[in-house]
Amino acid sequence: MAGVQLWADPDSDAARELAQRGQDGPGAAALARIAQTPNAVWLGDWMSAEQARARAEQVTTAATAAGQAPVLVLYAIPDKDAGGFSAGGAANAGAYMAWVQAVADGIGNRRAIVIVEPDALAQIDQVGGGDERTGMLRDALAILAGTGATSYLDAGNSGWVDADTMAARVQAVGLENAAGVALNTSNFNRTSDEQAYGEALSVKLGGVGYVIDTSRNGNGPATGNLAWCNPAGRALGQTPTTSPNDPAAPHNDALLWVKQVGQSDGECDRGDPPAGTWMPQYAIDLADAASAQPGQPGQPATRTEEQQ
Repeated sequence: MAGVQLWADPDSDAARELAQRGQDGPGAAALARIAQTPNAVWLGDWMSAEQARARAEQVTTAATAAGQAPVLVLYAIPDKDAGGFSAGGAANAGAYMAWVQAVADGIGNRRAIVIVEPDALAQIDQVGGGDERTGMLRDALAILAGTGATSYLDAGNSGWVDADTMAARVQAVGLENAAGVALNTSNFNRTSDEQAYGEALSVKLGGVGYVIDTSRNGNGPATGNLAWCNPAGRALGQTPTTSPNDPAAPHNDALLWVKQVGQSDGECDRGDPPAGTWMPQYAIDLADAASAQPGQPGQPATRTEEQQ
């Protein structure tokens, strides 16, 4: 994947907010930074199979025309988020596999990087039917492989499940049809911590690669209850690149913005907007916090640099 240019959605939340406020409006510079940076497009249980197919086709067609690759996230497995703020998912395994096939049909033979089911393995001990979930993930990877997509199975993060346990869960699924695992999705752990975790997993999994979500990890994680849920004081992390070139992390395939920057993590038991709701001020605060620190990663990438 090294050298692949990543695609930024021109119709993202940040891009629409910027268009509404204008280039001279409040927070315009912060919004522009986010809008210009490639961010994953999520396909989830809020979409019917046909809607997911159409969106996958739209995104991959636009990215291909630009000579770039989009990052897609699949988030519709039954019992997703184990009853948390993003609870839901397909009605059953059959419905889920049909939905994944629809996404694959939308991708066609166009290039795509796909993050498969955030939290699904990390939470597998919190939902019934662990073997069924393992099978669904295995089948989803096989379906995506038929498109030629570069898929990464989500494997939680360094602060959640220990590497031995997670490696066993990944091995149960199998990575024959995947490029590796995805780490830190929608979380805030520092890149160095995720690289250490990723390298440990890679050793246990035969040298597979991994990608890290750096969208909001510029200041590292918060502390306290629900520290992962719209915490204040966080910052944008390093801009996406498919060439990290870190000698200390030889299996790190890419740094990506997987979480949609500025979208809510959920109500957080304090009345925040529901998961997935656009929070413009939170997005601006993330960008401003990154800008306030000399040398802080998270500066805007142009369409031709830092996206390779």
